[in-house]
Amino acid sequence: MTDDPVGRAFIDESRALLTSSHLPRLVGSVRSLPERDLWWRPNESSNSAGNLVLHLAGNVRQWVVSGIGGEPDVRRRDEEFAAEGGRSREEVLGVLSAAVADADRVLAHLDPGRLLEPLVIQGTDTTVLRALYHAVEHFGMHTGQLAYIAKLRTDRDLGFYEVEGGIARPRW
Repeated sequence: MTDDPVGRAFIDESRALLTSSHLPRLVGSVRSLPERDLWWRPNESSNSAGNLVLHLAGNVRQWVVSGIGGEPDVRRRDEEFAAEGGRSREEVLGVLSAAVADADRVLAHLDPGRLLEPLVIQGTDTTVLRALYHAVEHFGMHTGQLAYIAKLRTDRDLGFYEVEGGIARPRW
């Protein structure tokens, strides 16, 4: 492995964000929803929570597991958005958890010396660094959407933070 402390720190922080920050908040949001609301859409141009979870699994698999890790790209993006049910909350969360675990495995062995290596993902010229940055940012964005859907549908705080003396501390 290349001795690059900044590159290593970027990879390690990306892993922590995916596995220890975004994923637990996403899972908490989705589990707070009544099962019937997993596939609820406010309108035809919007996605359900179930769609977003499947979409994130496909995205992290395509960009990290396949794009960075070199495994076959088996993504069927259209199916992520076309789904209207047929899977339970725990099934879709299982699909996502497996994808995140596979991505974490790839990142655990990623040499920081590869961060500027060119890649082509979804027909786009990119680098390992940009692909990883995209995957983490994309995951965070949809995690926020899922938290909003959960709050909208349940009318309650999700309890992600405990505030003591004006300082918010994560509970996940």
